[in-house]
Amino acid sequence: MLKFSRRGFLRTGGALPFGLGLGFGATQAAAGYPTDSADLIVTGANIITMNPDQPRAEALAVRGDYLLAVGSDDEILQFATASTKRIDGRTMTVTPGFIDAHSHPLFAEDSLGVNVNLPRITDVQEALAGQAAKTPSGHWVRGVMYDDTKFAEGRPLNRHDIDKVVRDHPVYVAHRGGHTAVVNSAALTLAGIDAQTPDPVGGKFFRDGNELTGKVAEHALDVFFEVGTWPTMDRAKRQESAAIATREMAAAGLTSTTDAYGNRDNFVAYQDARKAYELNCRVAFMPGGGGEVYKAFKTAGISSGFGDDMLRIGAVKFSADGSASERTMSMSTPYEGQPDNYGILTMTQEEIDAAVDDAVAHDFRVGIHANGDVAIDRVLKAYERVLENHTGRNPRHRIEHCSLINDDLLRRIKKTGAIPTPFYTYVYYHGNKWLDYGEEKMRSMFAHRSFLDAGIPVAPASDFTPGPYEPMMALQSMVTRTDSQGRVWGANQRISVHEALQICTLHGAYASFEEYRKGSLEPGKLADFVILAADPQEVDPLEIIDIPVARTVMGGRTTHEL
Repeated sequence: MLKFSRRGFLRTGGALPFGLGLGFGATQAAAGYPTDSADLIVTGANIITMNPDQPRAEALAVRGDYLLAVGSDDEILQFATASTKRIDGRTMTVTPGFIDAHSHPLFAEDSLGVNVNLPRITDVQEALAGQAAKTPSGHWVRGVMYDDTKFAEGRPLNRHDIDKVVRDHPVYVAHRGGHTAVVNSAALTLAGIDAQTPDPVGGKFFRDGNELTGKVAEHALDVFFEVGTWPTMDRAKRQESAAIATREMAAAGLTSTTDAYGNRDNFVAYQDARKAYELNCRVAFMPGGGGEVYKAFKTAGISSGFGDDMLRIGAVKFSADGSASERTMSMSTPYEGQPDNYGILTMTQEEIDAAVDDAVAHDFRVGIHANGDVAIDRVLKAYERVLENHTGRNPRHRIEHCSLINDDLLRRIKKTGAIPTPFYTYVYYHGNKWLDYGEEKMRSMFAHRSFLDAGIPVAPASDFTPGPYEPMMALQSMVTRTDSQGRVWGANQRISVHEALQICTLHGAYASFEEYRKGSLEPGKLADFVILAADPQEVDPLEIIDIPVARTVMGGRTTHEL
């Protein structure tokens, strides 16, 4: 059956799953919109629309930035003219463009340091020595994308490893997760840190007995940014980074992403890339709470929702605890084999309450990073308090990551209408790290099955750079709960491929109040779609990751093609 729209937007009725009252129905036409021709058509394809009223189709037509019609080949071909571009979709599967609801596209900053995501510690030493050789004396040497569980030596990096190759420069090796780093002895001396230095509130200097290892976490990182000379990036380089990052995301099938804790430089970079027609994903920009750009938005009266389909202001982001992948998140029970380690809280309840109050007073939605059950409880207390007398539509405050849950937290998340954004590629990619949690905790971590069963529209999140953003990896990880070495973690949280697709499309749109604009292939919605070389629902679940992304289209424009 042909679905057709004569306007660039869609109003719908009916009921979306989870009882949210935001469903899909018939289009409403407006006179005057040209309907006799399409700029682009795709025919002969296996189209998974994610529209419950029309789950499958074989062709679609695009006019401008929008989907003009979805239906059969015969129905869509009526919109073809001599100038219409055509894509033969035979043997291909088309899905809505994938959405990443929590990412850090510009976080890697490779141009400011050397990438140390390498197989051996000796490789890291060589890379740092090479970087030091071209760095002015006394200036910081920076390593990026460090991952402590990936080395052939079977252990993490420490300060002595760095001291062996770099003594005359302070060195800061940033974990890809952003919550920890490893520094050398010169860095500790420069910052005035020794074995007698107490841990700051919300941070930690790691020790082996009484000796500093060089690993630092959370607020303990702050002291290093206040000393020495750090590398900087100019405006042109930041624009280039935005173009490259979104181009690589588009190659993986993403049409929308999120900058979750963006600063002023990031916001300018996205604007500059957009003006140059180099922005290859739509960006939901979540300003960092307490940052310069958040303060500027508040002063200017700009709040969540401001912007357009390419760059829109999202929730303001705060951070209440540590990291899942770096094993610093705050939990009510300790880490495996570490009876005194319950993780790190980075905000008090009073600080969370104050942040939420201020954000709501300035018409911002709120997204608070809370991995562990202790932190999630604190965030929910703040949301419950601010929503107690709330009237009107659900503001959809968010719990970023929301990694470790229980039945009580599920009930409260459902009641507040909060949006959890658990990691979608972590099970597959970070397998070695789950040894520090154990199988019992993993039954309640990244709990996509539990969220869906509770009627909660759980959102898709890579948290790149800490986690890979590739949607095919995400689908496989959520469906199989199997890591890259074949180990299964929390099999009870497995979901179907269709459910995983729903999370990565419709739920991603819902998380940013854009479900009427994208997330499914319906006439009147944005022409954001992905052409895959195979149907994820038909291949071996352990081979989903290998499905090639043949083409990515954003607003009718091809942003990636094999």
